[in-house]
Formats: sequence, C-alpha cells, structure tokens
Amino acid sequence: MFNSISGIITGKFPKQLFLENNGIEWDICVPDSNLDLFGVVGSQAKVYTWLQHTDVSMALYGFATVEERSLFFDLLKVDGIGAKGALKIMSSVSSSRLTEVLEKGDIEMLEKIPGVGKKTAAKMMLVLKGKLTFNQSTVSVSKNVDSSYQDVINSLVEMGYDKKNVEIKVSQILDSLKQENGFESKSIKEKEEIIFRRVIIEMA
Repeated sequence: MFNSISGIITGKFPKQLFLENNGIEWDICVPDSNLDLFGVVGSQAKVYTWLQHTDVSMALYGFATVEERSLFFDLLKVDGIGAKGALKIMSSVSSSRLTEVLEKGDIEMLEKIPGVGKKTAAKMMLVLKGKLTFNQSTVSVSKNVDSSYQDVINSLVEMGYDKKNVEIKVSQILDSLKQENGFESKSIKEKEEIIFRRVIIEMA
C-alpha cells in the first residue's frame, strides 16, 4: 500500500484536493484544516494518504503531515466515528486545538465542535484522552524547521497565525525552494523575505 503521493496541485476545494502525478489526477478527501498547509494551485505538494475500500466504494484521504494522518486514525478508533465523520471533525477545528481540548478533558468544548454530540464527545474522551498519537509527535514539526528561519516563524505567529501550522508551512516551502535554481545563493535576509511572502500568500 502506498504511503504518500507527490505531485502538482491542480485544484483546491472544501474537503477536496486534486493532485496530478505522472499524468494521473488524484481526487483526495482532505480536512479543511489541512488545505492551508498545502501550497497554492500549480505548486508541488506531498500528500500522506489512506485508502478506504468498501464493497460499494473507494475513497482516498490525504493529509499534510504524518501527524495529521495519525490523528485521523486516532479518531477512527472511536465507536461511531467513520472516515467522513473524522474528516468533518478535523475540518471544523485545528488538530492542535482538538488535541488540547481532549487532553484537558473539556467535554463541553468538545460537544460544540460540529459533528460531535454529547454521546460522541463522551466516547472520544474515554478512548482518546491521554492516548493521542498526534500529541506524542507534534514536537517533531519544529525540529524539522531550519533554526535560521525562526525569526520568520515568530513574526508570522505575532500576526496571529497558528505556530504549528506556520512551522509546517515554512518547512514545506523551504524544501520546495531548495529545489529552485539560485535560492541557495541568496543572502539569509533575501531567503527570509521570500519565505515570509510565500507563507502569507499560501495561508491567505
């Protein structure tokens, strides 16, 4: 089974991403909270995937990071939450916020999330509190970001952007820019300005 697909983004829609790879355009179900973590249409992206295959249909689900996919898998462990339900929950709230609510045991806040009622909230708390895979691995995101660009991250966070989302986006953009001719020869200030502008555009 394939772990991820890399290609060119050809379309971005609510809960949906189109990705072209070697002449094949993939239709991928993606949480809305993850859409902003991918680049703009026409840019290169890597999508971590999971294929759901039933007797009547097939659907490909995609995520911006392994951690986001792990949280999706954790939600599937809860009785009554299927793939579409997990996608709806992750589309309604950021993964960091959902993890925080679960770890704090804030069941009232959990019930307010679209797609989560009282019964589902109670089940989620029972199954996931203190056991989230996502919570154990979020530290890896910041480690993957070159410390040279911490000022860019701090500036964006001060503007109101979520720190984890910014770290992921800066890491993705940096990986992409390193493949472009001439980027490595620029000064650190020029690199910072390029990354800063790209993040603003792609997270707008």
